[in-house]
Amino acid sequence: QVQLVESGGRSVQAGGSLRLSCAASGYTYKMGWFRQGPGKLREGVAGIDSRGGLTYYADSVKGRFTISRDNAKNTVYLQMDSLKPEDTAMYYCAAGVAMGWGSNTYYSWGQGTQVTVSS
Repeated sequence: QVQLVESGGRSVQAGGSLRLSCAASGYTYKMGWFRQGPGKLREGVAGIDSRGGLTYYADSVKGRFTISRDNAKNTVYLQMDSLKPEDTAMYYCAAGVAMGWGSNTYYSWGQGTQVTVSS
C-alpha cells in the first residue's frame, strides 16, 4: 500500500494549461488519473505503466492531455493543455498492479485535487 498526494489543481480559463502532480510514498507499478465532475460518475482520464512505455487516454482528452512519470522521484504527472469547461472536476491519482485501466484495477487512491475551467 502506498500513500498518494495530488497537487497542482486550480482555477484556469478555457484554453489554458495545468500540470498535476502525484507524489507516491514508494515505488508504484501502473498509475492512473481519474476525475469526477459535479453530478457525474468517476471516469478514467489517463494511465501509464510502471516504466512509462505504455499509456492510455480517454477519448475526451486525447491530443490535449499527457501522462508521464519520474520513477526516481516516485511521481506521476498529468499535463493538461487546451482545457475546456467540461474538464472541470476533482482529479484523483491512483496506483494499481492488475491488467486493464478500469477503476477497479487500482488499489491506492489520493484525496484529489480540484480543477476548475471557466469559459
